[in-house]
Amino acid sequence: MNEQLPRSAALVVNAKSRNGQEAFREACRLLTEAGVELVSAVAVRDPDHLTTKVCEAVRDGAPMVIVGGGDGSLSSSVDHLVGTDAVFAILPLGTANSFSRTVEIPLDVAGAVKVIAEGKPHRIDLGMIDDDYFVNCAAIGISPLIAETVPHGLKKRLGRPGYLAWAAVQMARFKPFRLFVEDDAGKIHEMNALEVRIANGRYHGGTELVETSVDDGEIVVQAIEGRARSKLLWSWGLSLLGPDKVRGTVREFRGRRFRIRTDPPLPISIDGEVLAKTPVMARVAHRVITMAVPR
Repeated sequence: MNEQLPRSAALVVNAKSRNGQEAFREACRLLTEAGVELVSAVAVRDPDHLTTKVCEAVRDGAPMVIVGGGDGSLSSSVDHLVGTDAVFAILPLGTANSFSRTVEIPLDVAGAVKVIAEGKPHRIDLGMIDDDYFVNCAAIGISPLIAETVPHGLKKRLGRPGYLAWAAVQMARFKPFRLFVEDDAGKIHEMNALEVRIANGRYHGGTELVETSVDDGEIVVQAIEGRARSKLLWSWGLSLLGPDKVRGTVREFRGRRFRIRTDPPLPISIDGEVLAKTPVMARVAHRVITMAVPR
């Protein structure tokens, strides 16, 4: 593979993301100063139009497509880069920026632009929930409940602290569930569960929870077993100490694909957006896009 990144790109920014509006102007300036020609640059005010603009950029032959936004914006964009020669590059402008942390992209605009200007191309894995590609992590349990109900203004004003405060409020509504994980060998693992993470990346909610990488050809399913909410809180608390501590509180499955079912059927948040419902097939798509990463 050519170890140099393209010197021209299309820029698409979710202006409704937490830092989108001001970051767009800064990114345009810094990219131009760094010698990256912008063949097109658009700040999308309606997030529903972001994927349309990404698709147009790929169709028009942009050699690199830079997407600015949170994990949800990045996740919805990658479907349009699979099977193309376009390089995927990112500006982390969300609340948790879990995927950016996973691939070690600096969380400030200047640092992210430096990666785009001076970094290298690298083939990475994507996760899949049925036919939907995602970049970092899908979740079952309280995460979809939070994603469905959190006021956008709360996330925009307070960031991660506001998100965590809302999670505490929603805990009172949360109920454990029955989980069934079928592996490639056809064996079904059954348990009571409090939360399930389906991970391509290491971070979830901005916290490192999974020991994995985005090019190892595996999807990781982590389940917090039990019925007592206190165990969920305990696991979250240990997450602050690192993924090695978390693994003592979870049951973990690693492989290329898993059939996942719950009783009752439950919504699934995919990189922060509620987009699916159990039962689903979770799998890894091995090294299907090229991404700009630090050199």
